[in-house]
Amino acid sequence: MNIEMIRAAAQRLEGQARRTPLLNSAFVDEIAGRRVWVKAEALQHTGSFKFRGGWSAVSALAPEVRSAGVIAYSSGNHAQGVALAARLHGIPAVIVMPKDAPQLKVENTHALGAEVILYDRDHEDREAIGADLAEARGLSLIKPYDAPEVIAGQGSCGLEIAAQAAAVGIVKADVLVCCGGGGLTSGIAIALADAAPQMQVFPVEPEGFDDTARSLATGTHQHNAPEARGICDAIVTPTPGDLTFPILQQ
Repeated sequence: MNIEMIRAAAQRLEGQARRTPLLNSAFVDEIAGRRVWVKAEALQHTGSFKFRGGWSAVSALAPEVRSAGVIAYSSGNHAQGVALAARLHGIPAVIVMPKDAPQLKVENTHALGAEVILYDRDHEDREAIGADLAEARGLSLIKPYDAPEVIAGQGSCGLEIAAQAAAVGIVKADVLVCCGGGGLTSGIAIALADAAPQMQVFPVEPEGFDDTARSLATGTHQHNAPEARGICDAIVTPTPGDLTFPILQQ
């Protein structure tokens, strides 16, 4: 995983992903007691940064492999990102989603043309389901954060942050990144280390799901309780990814 992969993903995303704005509000600045800029990825296709990773991973597949279709597992945002990327490439997509995922995200994933398979996250293993279906149907598995091309796609957001910040005279900043499995945090960290080395990335996690913070503090993977739930449904992952954790440690 390196900056060259991120730059290549950014090139493939050109004309596909939205270049979302970097926004500032004097009212937020006053509340925070400092200047705050927000990278508005909620304006991205499907409503989150996940389209970047989805498109990056799908577009990186060899055409003969891609044509067979893709499979992903997700509580909703990665599901929609991969589903849209697959639809735009004209290939089938199968998405494994938990039964208690937000109904709107399930419906949106259906609407984007994907086949949705629901599972019980308390008693079933989505990774095993995904692996079995991928093998049985000849599909390419696109993991939500622990995949190099997904991380690369998310890193394109970091390249945009560096360029947009420089355009308004910002070269040094704390960069707070929402963190579940660490794909976005890792990608942005690699991008900024190259494009804006005076910016430092900090992962931000939902209350009760501080597995990344605890893992970084101890140097080993720490896990959240399997039964734990939270309102930030998209980033309540159990532990940092095998690929993302070493990047976060760096």
